[in-house]
Amino acid sequence: MTDTPLDIFLACPPGLEQVLADEARAAGFAAPRAVPGGVETQGGWPEVWRANLTLRCAARVLVRVGAFRAFHLAQLDKRARKFPWADVLRADVPVRVETATSRKNKIYHAGAATQRIETAIAETLGAPVVQEAAEAAVSVKVRIEDNLVTVSLDTSGEPLHRRGHKEAVNKAPMRENLAAAFLRQCGYDGREPVVDPMCGSGTFVIEAAEIAAGLMPGRTRRFAFEDLASFAPDAWARMRAGQPHAAPAPVFYGYDRDQGAIRMSDANAARSGVDAFTSFACQSVSDLTPPDGPPGLLIVNPPYGARIGNKGMLHGLYGTLGKVLTERFSGWRVGLVTSEGGLAKATGLPFDRPGPPVPLGGIKVTLWRTGPLP
Repeated sequence: MTDTPLDIFLACPPGLEQVLADEARAAGFAAPRAVPGGVETQGGWPEVWRANLTLRCAARVLVRVGAFRAFHLAQLDKRARKFPWADVLRADVPVRVETATSRKNKIYHAGAATQRIETAIAETLGAPVVQEAAEAAVSVKVRIEDNLVTVSLDTSGEPLHRRGHKEAVNKAPMRENLAAAFLRQCGYDGREPVVDPMCGSGTFVIEAAEIAAGLMPGRTRRFAFEDLASFAPDAWARMRAGQPHAAPAPVFYGYDRDQGAIRMSDANAARSGVDAFTSFACQSVSDLTPPDGPPGLLIVNPPYGARIGNKGMLHGLYGTLGKVLTERFSGWRVGLVTSEGGLAKATGLPFDRPGPPVPLGGIKVTLWRTGPLP
């Protein structure tokens, strides 16, 4: 395993680049810089593993492993065969090649470029090359721009929002990395209670509880980097072992009027190892009251009519939510995720300027935040 710094790209949904950069900086990654679609940083292979294991807001971790110039397919073929594939790939691990090209190239046919690189890997390394993503343990991502061929590896495999311990989901689940980013934008640091009055499968509540408990998000799952030539199992085992953490003082609460959602949340919390300090109950918004103790953060992802509910009928729901929070949740901060600004305003809550739009399941949602309610 080399100690040479690698160019690491932490991918995230557009609109959350700065949130991820702030998280990476707080976690001690080297000079993270927000760019469109993610964050750039540098480090050795252990930092690649650590990014996958610990960063909550990232969607996946890519590593640039080399680059070369090519002005035509014959040159691409020749230089791809000289590329040190054995330094990063294993001969016994199935590989899939994905190539993207721009108009600024002499080589513009992505399919032909992919075939040349696949052949180079198969014939010089002997690794099996597959076409289907489900059959590949490792994905090689090639980008050709201004006649520069850049070779990167997807070190995550499954997207990082799939923490590995959540099985049951509802109809419109909040992705874990988005939940973590929205919690961070709301100023949540793990030291206050969190309430979600429409918890669905419990994502916000479980994510908040894991943060408070100091649990690493990737602690129970596998990553693509474990199939790379650079992987060191003993060093990885020590990193993943981490440090034990005590149960947090706050309790984290989720409510939903659907009993099935509560069953899902309870099961997901148990698999996540946070069931001792999470509480889920079947309850409507109109019956919501704050838990005993100091105020904290109430965060919610209500239906907004795009996939669940009817927009025309939702104004009453949002109005009820706003009335309950105004009357009963003095001192609490509110975070509300919706695709419809009109619905957010129907709550009557004193929201600050909304955050940037973030893609979620084919639509764009926005986080609306308040300070402590009067």
